[in-house]
Amino acid sequence: MTTTPFATLFTTPRDLLRYAVSRFHAAKLFFGHGSAEAFDEAAYLILHTLKLPLDKLDPFLDARLLPEEVLQVLAVIERRTVERVPAAYITNEAWLGTYAFYVDERVLVPRSFIAELIPQQFSPWVEDPYAVANILELCTGSACLAIMMADCFPNAVVDAIDISTDAIAVAERNIRDYKLDGRVNPIVSDLYQNVPFKKYDMIITNPPYVNADSMSKLPPEYLREPHIALAGGEDGMDLVRKIVAGAAERLTPNGILMVEIGNEAEYAEAAFGHLGLTWLTTSAGDDMVFLLTAEQLQLQ
Repeated sequence: MTTTPFATLFTTPRDLLRYAVSRFHAAKLFFGHGSAEAFDEAAYLILHTLKLPLDKLDPFLDARLLPEEVLQVLAVIERRTVERVPAAYITNEAWLGTYAFYVDERVLVPRSFIAELIPQQFSPWVEDPYAVANILELCTGSACLAIMMADCFPNAVVDAIDISTDAIAVAERNIRDYKLDGRVNPIVSDLYQNVPFKKYDMIITNPPYVNADSMSKLPPEYLREPHIALAGGEDGMDLVRKIVAGAAERLTPNGILMVEIGNEAEYAEAAFGHLGLTWLTTSAGDDMVFLLTAEQLQLQ
C-alpha cells in the first residue's frame, strides 16, 4: 500500500478522529446502527481498523501511525461517508449489550429493544427461567436474540427461524462462534411453515414492521440492509398478523408471545388492541414491544 501526499497530513488517531467527525457531519450521515453520534462512530471505526481495544481510545490518541495504517483508516472513512455503508458492515461486527455478532449485508444490523429485556429473563412474565424448555424466535436474522435467549435461559432449546437462506448462513456462523450448536437450531422457514410441531414456552420476534410510508423515507444507511427484513406492508403489520394468528397453537398453556414493532404502536393497537396488548418498558418508552399470553391469543 503506497502513501499519498494527502495521507501524510495524518500521523495520529487524534488527527484521523477529527477528520472523520468533520466528514461525517458534512455528509449528514445517519447513526442508527449502534452509535448515537459522529464522534462515537468515528472512534469505533478507527479503533477497530487499527485493531486496538474498543474501550481504550485515550491511551492511543497521540500514537504515531504507520503510513499504511493511515491509509486503511482513510479508506474506511471514505466508505462510510461516500457509500453510506453502515459501520457494522464495514467491520463485520455488531454489538447488542455485551454480546458481539458477525454481520454482513445478508442480515439487518442487530438492534432490538427485546434485547434489553433478556438479561432480566422477562421477569415477571416468566416465573421460573430454569423451567423454560422451548423457545421459538421468528425472523431471527443473525440469530443475535436467539443466542442471547439461549444464554439467559440455560435449560432451553431455541429454534431460530428465518425465510432467508442467506440470513440463516450468518446465523449458523454466530451459533458456532458461541458454541451453541444443538441449543440454537437455525431453520429456513416462512414463519411457522417448517417449524417443528411442538409447544413453546415463549415466542419472540423482531419482524419486518416498517410501514410503506416510512419505507419511502428511510435514510441511505437503512437502504443498505435487506429490504425483506424491514418492509412490513402498508401498515407494517403484514407479517405481525400472521405471527399473532399462528401463535396460539404453538404456545404452552402458560406461554407468551413477545413482538417488537418499533414506532408502529398505533398500527399494532389498531390490529390487535382488542386482544389487550401489554406494552413492555424499554429505553425508548412503553410502546416498542408488546406481549400477549397464550390465554389472550385463544380469544382471536
